[in-house]
Amino acid sequence: MRDPDVVVIGAGGDGPACASRLARAHGLDVLVLEGGAWHGNEKWPEPHADSGGTISTDPDDLDGKLLDEQFTVREADANDPTWGYLRVGPADHSRAPWFRNVPQNLFLWQVSAVGGTTAHYFGNHPRAYPYAIDEQPHWPIDYEDLVPYYQLNEAVTRTQQAPMTNKEEVFIAGAERAGYDRIDTLNVTETGWRPQPNAIEAPPADLDAKYDGSFSYDDGFRGDSLAADHFQGGPTPEDAPVREKARKSSNVSWVPRALDTNADPELGTVAIRPNAYVTDIATDEGAGGLEATGVEFRDTWSGNTATVEADVVVLAAGCIESPRLWLNSGLPDDGWVGKGLTTHWFDWIVGTYPDDAIEEINGEANMDPFVGQNSAVRFDKPGVGGMEDIGMTPGLVSFGNYLFSRAGYSFDAEVDPDEPWDSRGYVVGKELKRRMANYRNTKALLILTDDLPRRNNGVSLDDTFADEHGAVPEIRWEPHPDDDAKRDELARIAARIHREAGAEHVHRCDWPPLLLHMQSSMAMGKVVDENAQAYNVDRLFVADHSALANGVGGPNPTNSGQALALRTADRIGALYF
Repeated sequence: MRDPDVVVIGAGGDGPACASRLARAHGLDVLVLEGGAWHGNEKWPEPHADSGGTISTDPDDLDGKLLDEQFTVREADANDPTWGYLRVGPADHSRAPWFRNVPQNLFLWQVSAVGGTTAHYFGNHPRAYPYAIDEQPHWPIDYEDLVPYYQLNEAVTRTQQAPMTNKEEVFIAGAERAGYDRIDTLNVTETGWRPQPNAIEAPPADLDAKYDGSFSYDDGFRGDSLAADHFQGGPTPEDAPVREKARKSSNVSWVPRALDTNADPELGTVAIRPNAYVTDIATDEGAGGLEATGVEFRDTWSGNTATVEADVVVLAAGCIESPRLWLNSGLPDDGWVGKGLTTHWFDWIVGTYPDDAIEEINGEANMDPFVGQNSAVRFDKPGVGGMEDIGMTPGLVSFGNYLFSRAGYSFDAEVDPDEPWDSRGYVVGKELKRRMANYRNTKALLILTDDLPRRNNGVSLDDTFADEHGAVPEIRWEPHPDDDAKRDELARIAARIHREAGAEHVHRCDWPPLLLHMQSSMAMGKVVDENAQAYNVDRLFVADHSALANGVGGPNPTNSGQALALRTADRIGALYF
């Protein structure tokens, strides 16, 4: 595509949603440039060993069986941050990951690829709490403005209630015994538990323990195959076309929908080019001030550079790369570019249960957290945050439950007798073996706090290190005492839910900062206006999670990020086309 109307930087969770809407609703020609690889596309059959093609516009390029081969269910294949297929770095795996300077005890978890970090996620799609938008000074728009876009996103991602399994039944029993009622709305204003809005298609209703058929799409299997590897890609059902994979990560949902526009002459067009890292946003002095006019990008395989001119430029590179590119491009900074980064101040509260406690609830002796969707039930407390019931594969469980802590070794970490947990910190050696031997009756609750943007947290350019794309990002995030208090409150609620359900041991991991749910480093109301257009550069928009004005109250941010990106596409169409 030589003369696009709009160039979108980034094909992660939000960029493809924005591109699809621009073409489908406004008839525009859109070029999407992505720095990472494209899995499951015939033009890149060996995306980590060979440069492959250059651009894809045809939905028939998408190949579900190829995606099956590339997304294995081996945990290290996916999650190894150096050579895993879900890493941050060039597609060429003979080269190192992209360096980010993180001068503190903090774990950064992202994916560079078409689909971005949604290539590994639980598929959870709750909406923001209305409180987090309407009652915060950080947002220049109302919650009601987003509702139509939530509805559109939930339709495309086929968001629904995930099927319940034993681990959810145990959680619900604990929550109800603790006095919390069920919430029956997507727009949450009260405290309670509810089924998890989930962008994973449900399996057939007759699937049960007696099912002895094939899990292959070719044999008629649809929906999810109930394997607990979703977080790592998990392209089920086997052999399904990309768009029919159960978990609607962006490469499964919005990318095919965007490419479909190319077959309809009444719509605009979308072209996606992976392995194209944007290094500069070009600008010119327009009638009203500085205007974006295009971008320069670098082919990550050949090193060659090229320029693209466009009427509008959209930043959708994510909470780290969007401000990094802005700053490396020398665009005006009035003090909030890259600042105010929010994450959810996560923690992980683990309960281990005796057989009889589980049997009393659901008639079976084990809850088997590896069965079913990773998370199918949640707890919400607007103003404080929420929590999710979690089940995963054993390698990630052993890491998340017992080996990711800032509290030190559990045998050295004292526990306040007034707190409702029995232990905290690292669990190692024979004790780790003993705990993991009870894996079938162990589950964790993930804490997600309602943290607010603070100027000292965020992304800046490192003044020492640079790579082939310019100065590398330096990332800092520290919790505010208010965030600590919210996390502690939620941890105590989680421990109580475990106890009420019959847990015989409760362990608090006390995680260090994990930057996974990142938001608001290019916040609406600070860096961009109510249209998501940059205050200081016309025709430059932000359409990723960085434009969210805060952490949306605690719920997982994918639904909100994509809804805002869809709204931004409509604002671009109304303002310039």
